[in-house]
Amino acid sequence: MKTPKLIAGAFALLLAAPLVLQAAEQNTIYSSAPGSSVRIEGTANLIHTTWWVRGEFIAGALEVGPGFPTEPGQTVTPGPIQAQATNVFIQVRSLKSVEKDGKLYSDAMDEVMYDHLKVEKNPAIRFHLTELTLKEAAKSKEDPYVFEAKGQLSIAGITKPITMTANILPLEGKKLKISCSPVVKMSDYQAGPVEKTILGLGIKTGDEVKLSIEWMLRQRGAPKAAAGK
Repeated sequence: MKTPKLIAGAFALLLAAPLVLQAAEQNTIYSSAPGSSVRIEGTANLIHTTWWVRGEFIAGALEVGPGFPTEPGQTVTPGPIQAQATNVFIQVRSLKSVEKDGKLYSDAMDEVMYDHLKVEKNPAIRFHLTELTLKEAAKSKEDPYVFEAKGQLSIAGITKPITMTANILPLEGKKLKISCSPVVKMSDYQAGPVEKTILGLGIKTGDEVKLSIEWMLRQRGAPKAAAGK
């Protein structure tokens, strides 16, 4: 008696399969590429009131659905975009303290930073994307598309919601550059402010830090000739 139902169910799956495959084909997947950078800027109570940290590696992938601009200057309509960011993280030990001009500053300061970020138990800073909405289309091929990105940011083992503006610029060679500059409070993640005595000087950092992120990605399956550009 169940055979007709099984046959009908199998037939329905066969009919739906092309639609599922078509939807999957419409998605575009990007993977991390060389050229990414992370810059953290904060304040302290000494003469040099600003300090900087720099990293040059962001891992992860981004999968986007229809309506996402994959080419420079592409015409798209503002609104929610189907998107999923997979395994996006920055290794804490890849971050180094630097001078304003980018020269390495101090290994001792690096160790203080790693300790406050609880690197032994939490070796990475992670981001999970929950919503992506296109707010403004690009005005020209050289201009970025302006998105609002919502997600969960994990620092030192604590996860908090975050909303930020993300400027996304499609580039030649099936590449993307995603830029964002959120401001976070380290006390929200129980990772600061930092208070330390070095060479008899009492150092205390400000609570807010600015993260300047440029994430470079390349479309999977991009032609070899384009990938080499």
